[in-house]
Amino acid sequence: MHDDTDIELPPGTDTSVPATARVYDALLGGSTNLAVDRVAADVFAQHIPQARECAKINRSALIRGVEYLVRTAGIDQILDIGCGLPTAQNTHQVAAGINPDAKVVYVDHDPMVIAHANALLAGNESAIVVEADLLDPDYILSRTEIRAFLDFDRPIALLLVGMIMQISDEQRPNDIIAALMGAMPAGSHLLLTSWPDTGEPAQAALSAACIETLGNGWMRPVPVLESHFLGMEMVAPGLEYIPRWFPEEPDRPVRDVDELEPYERTQMAGIARKT
Repeated sequence: MHDDTDIELPPGTDTSVPATARVYDALLGGSTNLAVDRVAADVFAQHIPQARECAKINRSALIRGVEYLVRTAGIDQILDIGCGLPTAQNTHQVAAGINPDAKVVYVDHDPMVIAHANALLAGNESAIVVEADLLDPDYILSRTEIRAFLDFDRPIALLLVGMIMQISDEQRPNDIIAALMGAMPAGSHLLLTSWPDTGEPAQAALSAACIETLGNGWMRPVPVLESHFLGMEMVAPGLEYIPRWFPEEPDRPVRDVDELEPYERTQMAGIARKT
């Protein structure tokens, strides 16, 4: 286990409370986290012993989704909001492995995420990071760095991976998504992961752990998750449990839902296309 003194903390970092990005990093086995974040990760494990596997499943959806967007859908511009801390196979690395000309804009509001992303992207001309909050989509869309880096006259992929469950109903997640997608042309795509509420105890445990440690983390009925896609055309296989979700191979044989372990039914993913 690493020592917190090994981590350079940027100004504005609150070390007294856990942060979403750092807790996720801890669950993924990363080293850019503090003791308070590792305690939170342990709380997750107390609520749901497979919490670390859940984090890896969510990460696999990001990788799989980007591969589909770049290789199959031909997208070469990505806006990844709530990107989190650098770890293996980041969005720009997955995209560049398929199309070296692909461009990625990362958006996050965590000072540590911004600092580490800037360090990772130093000298990289295919990706930038911008400090902004998903809760203020108009501000994101007004940022000149983003407008200069991405061409809003051509299709863009919006990534909201592990983000919507952090937004309460009162904060109107669908309005946020609509504002962002409304600024993008036809052919743009939305990749989203979130937590379904289908009555599984593991789902409730994951939500309870998140609310206890981070103050947010809401599961929602599947029809509500489907509404996040704003009626856009869903890419096969639609909204699905991540272990059954292979958008590049919609006909791939997968396990039946009842064959999944309970923790494998805690997260769903989907991609939709704006027409």
